[in-house]
Amino acid sequence: MSQLLPIVGPDSPEATTSLITIQKVKLKDQHLTCEFTEQRTDEAPPRAFALTCTDQVHPDLTHALSRLVPHLCLLAEQLTETSDFWPDEAEELPALFEPFTVTGFSVGRHQGGVTLIGQRQLTGGKVLNLTSPYQSFDDEQATYPYTGLLETTLQAALAEVEAALRGKGTEYRQLDLFEQPATTSALLVPTPPRA
Repeated sequence: MSQLLPIVGPDSPEATTSLITIQKVKLKDQHLTCEFTEQRTDEAPPRAFALTCTDQVHPDLTHALSRLVPHLCLLAEQLTETSDFWPDEAEELPALFEPFTVTGFSVGRHQGGVTLIGQRQLTGGKVLNLTSPYQSFDDEQATYPYTGLLETTLQAALAEVEAALRGKGTEYRQLDLFEQPATTSALLVPTPPRA
């Protein structure tokens, strides 16, 4: 469980906090859909919510989800690991990951594991939906060698989802519905009709 503040950002007040546990995350057309529980205090019972944000997500959230792509590829056995498989945090994903996207994830009870959900764009233009097997973070007999890295990457994605739930989104400006008439005048020159 993570604590959320009422306002996102470095100047957020330490006023009222709530405990939130994210269960499912889905990103479609740059809009976040999330299932989570919230507790106002430690003693209060959790309340369940399903929320779809109408604002477009911040690029930090899409970047955090893109960091899960190598894990999806390995867990779903779509690619094999190569020497340049793991990109640095700041750099873009290598070209071999271009057909893949992570569109969401499901977190296990007490954030003890995760199931990644994504897509692969096939060469014929069709989309293959991918779901990784559930990967436990506490499994001592883990067959996935990058469980610790997956957990760290997931925590970064969860932090961005929490920020999005508190209002972090893309900066955009609403355009006017109707154009305002121009104040400049135009000189009209009559032309004779042609037959």
